[in-house]
Amino acid sequence: MTNTRIFIVEDERRIARFLQIELEHEGYETETEENGLRAFERIAQEDYDLVLLDIMLPDMDGMTVCRKVREISDIPIIMLTARDDVEDKVNGLDIGADDYMTKPFAIQELLARVRNALRKPRADGREVSLEGEKLQVRDLIMYPSRYEVRVKGEEVQLTKKEYSLLEYLLRNKRNVLTRDQILQEVWGYDYTGDTNVVDVYIRYLRAKIDDHFDDKYIFTVRGVGYAIKD
Repeated sequence: MTNTRIFIVEDERRIARFLQIELEHEGYETETEENGLRAFERIAQEDYDLVLLDIMLPDMDGMTVCRKVREISDIPIIMLTARDDVEDKVNGLDIGADDYMTKPFAIQELLARVRNALRKPRADGREVSLEGEKLQVRDLIMYPSRYEVRVKGEEVQLTKKEYSLLEYLLRNKRNVLTRDQILQEVWGYDYTGDTNVVDVYIRYLRAKIDDHFDDKYIFTVRGVGYAIKD
């Protein structure tokens, strides 16, 4: 667990220090910041593994920090707030937070959520800069914040659903994703339509990427599902 860096963004110093002590006791490295704007700048420049992010912050609130971070990085973010407001929770999750905890909370629950967030795979090949996140496999490049896909330098026009499917595959490259996993992630847990829709959209993507550029990116693992491979 050593060398796992957690960034605590909290303007109440007593709470920040308490979190720092508990996390360091568990073997994590920690840094703290109480200003929202400076926190975003540090996240953009430093290499942290997870952010604990308070909502009420000076200069830039936590919601804005989370939204701006999501334009450049997929680092796990757990939002912290003293407000037990469902709308706040929904907004936080909608803009890209991985989890949400209301103060006061049990430290053991927070530690469990930290462990869970750190287990989530981050995108291999991801590059983070102020210009935006980049997902890449060979000559296939996606810029999520710009909603742009290029293969061998040529821009590829995709529908919204094709784009979402390709992004999910890229974020999990080398992993074989089942049809059920793809349905739940791309179409949603409440989708009740034809399960063959995954196969149909895979064909659409292959036509625009594999076939058009005469190169194979999307692989079928018979009886299991699909994967993007280097």
